[in-house]
Amino acid sequence: MKVSTPEPGATKIGWIGTGVMGRSMCRHLMSAGYEMTLYSRTPSKAAELLEAGAAWAETPKAVAARSDIVFSIVGFPSDVREVILGENGAVHGAKAGSVLVDMTTSQPSLAEEIDAVARTQGLHSIDAPVSGGDIGAREARLSIMIGGEKEVVEALMPCWEAMGKTIVYQGSAGAGQHTKMVNQTLIATNMIGVCEALLYGFKAGLDLETVMKSVCSGAAGSWSLSNLGPRIINNDFDPGFFVEHFIKDMGIALDESKRLGISLPGLALAHQLYLALAAQGHSRDGTQALQLALAKLAGFDWKASVK
Repeated sequence: MKVSTPEPGATKIGWIGTGVMGRSMCRHLMSAGYEMTLYSRTPSKAAELLEAGAAWAETPKAVAARSDIVFSIVGFPSDVREVILGENGAVHGAKAGSVLVDMTTSQPSLAEEIDAVARTQGLHSIDAPVSGGDIGAREARLSIMIGGEKEVVEALMPCWEAMGKTIVYQGSAGAGQHTKMVNQTLIATNMIGVCEALLYGFKAGLDLETVMKSVCSGAAGSWSLSNLGPRIINNDFDPGFFVEHFIKDMGIALDESKRLGISLPGLALAHQLYLALAAQGHSRDGTQALQLALAKLAGFDWKASVK
């Protein structure tokens, strides 16, 4: 069944998950003029969206029953399974021809499973994880990596454009998630470099803000350095992306690498360092909090020393 291009005022959209990124992404679609029905396990996180005109549904199934397209962005693969395939999941409420779009970073195999189930019910399934953190979500400039039926992906272009700036179709079901694993592998080892470099600069007695002026625009520059480096320097470890979610992502990538028969020792090291960070009580901090664990290994308290 052909999917029509979403039209503001006509196409009904459902949203599941109103966390750090989901709230902003949902808001952008509402600002684009789409009628919105949403569900969140924590209703208080949806309050501002409800005040802005979104309708509330008691379950993901109820969201899907009232929507032509359902987007979800939750925490873990188990959450994805619950809100899409579970007893009250979206797949059980969706009408034939509807589209289910999961934007959670999740397992490629689960994206393939959801696609298979959706097809048996006359539904379309898309996996579309994103990168860009809380800032990218707020400013609608996310990178969106998309797997699924190409024609459906192209039809949904107005929705992608409302949320992101880099929108790339990667291939069939699961391809979006595999691409996100590439993304997370790149970030994991880069974050070690960012934190170690700032640790070195601090211990060498340099002014870190002055150092940043030199290194951000050169060959060492990266998104993580430019966006998270200043947060580290300012002792801002609030989450743009939770440590516990990053650990989940690295675990998925390591599991997939085993299945593919390859070794990723750099990723394995990053995974171990972040597990240690979580064990120190920082699982709900942002990924830049790795600095705290590395400073502790060096024998000092970063927050107390850098002011």
